[in-house]
Amino acid sequence: MPYVIGVVLSAAVALFARSVGFDRDRAFYPTVMIVIAFYYVLFAVMTGSMQTILAESAVAVAFAAAAVAGFKSSAWIVAAALAGHGVFDAVHGYVIENAGVPAWWPAWCLAYDVGAAAGLAWLLRHGLVANRART
Repeated sequence: MPYVIGVVLSAAVALFARSVGFDRDRAFYPTVMIVIAFYYVLFAVMTGSMQTILAESAVAVAFAAAAVAGFKSSAWIVAAALAGHGVFDAVHGYVIENAGVPAWWPAWCLAYDVGAAAGLAWLLRHGLVANRART
């Protein structure tokens, strides 16, 4: 069920953003990527483990850097970062022990991330979202 809800919500967010014009600005999907990246840090803070906070922060900063790089150059980097975060969700429990992560979160987040990446890739492929930053 978390997979279904994740995919449906990623589509709903994309459709909502498209219908109200949030995605006219190239900052929308990079901002979504940054927020997604830092949820694991929030879960780590809930545990109170400084080691977990630092580990999750290092990963979050890497994904945030990818979001910024994509914003400054090519939105395809953001799509790849979203998909990459989905892969990270699949292996997260094997890489970082974080007791604050709800049991359903990795599956839900994987589905959301991959759905969002696919949606952004579709928008980029059809020229509905600007790929490059204006200079």
